[in-house]
Amino acid sequence: MAEHYGQYQAGRPQHLQHQAPRSHQMVKAATAVTAGGSLLVLSGLTLASTVIALTIATPLLVIFSPVLVPATLALFVLAGGFLASGGFGVAALSVLSWIYKYMTGKHPPGADQLDTARTKLASKARDMKDRVDHSVSSAQSS
Repeated sequence: MAEHYGQYQAGRPQHLQHQAPRSHQMVKAATAVTAGGSLLVLSGLTLASTVIALTIATPLLVIFSPVLVPATLALFVLAGGFLASGGFGVAALSVLSWIYKYMTGKHPPGADQLDTARTKLASKARDMKDRVDHSVSSAQSS
């Protein structure tokens, strides 16, 4: 009876346990080959259609290039101008917003650094004024 039980593991006969992984591997391999083959066919069709489209479009591009090149350059300049003006507008609005917050005392980011820099500049300006006053008074007394 123990020999008969050794043939079965987890309710399956031993010969079926070895076949299940093989059939599962075969299904995996068949799926991979099918998917890979169809993707390879699609990439080949894409390459062929690209070559055909370039073959057809090249003479047209050569004929119309005196018009297309300046038009493309104009479009790039226009797009760059619009992007730059939009960027400068956003920058101006953010600076004005920051100044408004600073003036109303809402303490925007960087206000501490600005206050520190203003204090240092005022200190240096006082030092320079004192030096000038001292040199002027010493020059007058001599």
